[in-house]
Amino acid sequence: MTNSDPADLQGAYGSPYRAAPRPDTAAIDQGLRSYMLRVYNYMAVGLVITGVAAVAVYMGSVTTDADFGVRVLRNGVYLTQLGYVLFVSPAKWLVILSPLAFIFVLSLGVERLRPASAQLLFWLFAALVGVSLSSIFLVYTHTSITRVFFITAASFGALSLWGYTTRRDLAGFGSFLLMGVVGIVLASLVNVFVHSTMLQWVVSVVGVLVFAGLTAWDTQRLKNEYIYAVMDGEAMQRTAIMGALSLYLDFINLFTLLLQLLGDRDN
Repeated sequence: MTNSDPADLQGAYGSPYRAAPRPDTAAIDQGLRSYMLRVYNYMAVGLVITGVAAVAVYMGSVTTDADFGVRVLRNGVYLTQLGYVLFVSPAKWLVILSPLAFIFVLSLGVERLRPASAQLLFWLFAALVGVSLSSIFLVYTHTSITRVFFITAASFGALSLWGYTTRRDLAGFGSFLLMGVVGIVLASLVNVFVHSTMLQWVVSVVGVLVFAGLTAWDTQRLKNEYIYAVMDGEAMQRTAIMGALSLYLDFINLFTLLLQLLGDRDN
């Protein structure tokens, strides 16, 4: 296999890797499968941590015993002190925003981190996302959450497989998709103040399309990084962790946006 571009390639999150030819196609195929499997394994563990954290926090945040409740959630169900702090008090903003700090540290400092440290930060980030996502159990029925999760898993799997196998170059869509993410964030911030149901629906629909595209785009990007980049063992492991973070974020955002569209609210 030959390298078609002698220029340096830009790796994930701005990390430059020098383009170079790989000597053995069979070795590339075997190494690529191992690399992508590592990425998906990291991502899967992150999702499990998020799920466990979300359920654990939810179970500690509600009670049917009025003696331990501090605020009525609905008939016969009360928020505990923990639930009040996480979902009602001003501390809820710390819960919402703290995962962003971890993304900032990982994306800017990953080159200076040992793989074990980067992995630990990823697990902590996944747990914080779980704490933040625990509020969905207060809003949507458990049945609809489960249903949307499996819809998301099937959609993500199909999109990632297509991104891995397609011969179409998806690199040109990257800027467009990232601009879409910025637009979604800005529109969501506006909707915090205007509370528009229509705007929320539009953001959810556009968001599903954007993160569906990002799932395929990120998968192809990770594949190409392995094929064209020259990395030692530690750099490869760090790149796998950051790749898992990218796909993890695609999955989480796809799940929450689909939940807004398809979830049944618990009244």
